[in-house]
Amino acid sequence: METECTRQAFVFHGVGSREVVGRFDGGKVTSDGGGLLLQELEAKLGLIARFASCFTDHRDPERMEHTVEELVAQRVYGLALGYENVNDHDHLRSDPLLAVLVGKTDPTGEGRARERDRGKPLAGKSTLNRLELTPVGADEDSRYKKITADCGQLEEFFVEAFLRLHQEQPPERIVLDLDATDDPLHGDQLGKFFHGYYQCYCYLPLYIFCGGHLLCAQLRPAEVDASAGALPQVQRLAARLRQA
Repeated sequence: METECTRQAFVFHGVGSREVVGRFDGGKVTSDGGGLLLQELEAKLGLIARFASCFTDHRDPERMEHTVEELVAQRVYGLALGYENVNDHDHLRSDPLLAVLVGKTDPTGEGRARERDRGKPLAGKSTLNRLELTPVGADEDSRYKKITADCGQLEEFFVEAFLRLHQEQPPERIVLDLDATDDPLHGDQLGKFFHGYYQCYCYLPLYIFCGGHLLCAQLRPAEVDASAGALPQVQRLAARLRQA
């Protein structure tokens, strides 16, 4: 007689009149279901779509499978769900729920052009790196990194998003909160310096907030004073906010 060694279900202590049962036939499951709420928010506000419009794509359309908006959405949703490291996306690229959030019409990735990519609907870390590390002067003749960011548009995006969220009820008073904090580095990145207060090699970005809303993020090396460059940014923001 063959012995059945695999249990199909585990019964745990119930909750009130409800049974709590553990099973293994649920198919593909995820712990990131809250991302669907973020997708609903994006459908109303269009923040990711507007953010993606700050990039120029010089890639050959016939050879790409992920649009700039999809790449930006994948990175933004990943960050919102707690996946900070771009290396995480070599695993996340197979996640059908994240593919749904990004807007992929084939969330299982079975229809990908190359056989090695099938079952992986999203971009891996190498493709996302091309989005994040493209130099300013890149164009269609660049070899790998061809997606350029317009820094002026990116600066405007944060202010524009803040104004849109307060369109119906503008605040009577705006208080700008300036903050410099460490961004630790773990390699030989350009501009790396040791900061005595934070006791690490880091960048020292400048952030400007209004309440919980980010209005400015300026990357700076760590050998500068905490207030370096703050005045021009405050002047820019004040002028732009007064226009509204």
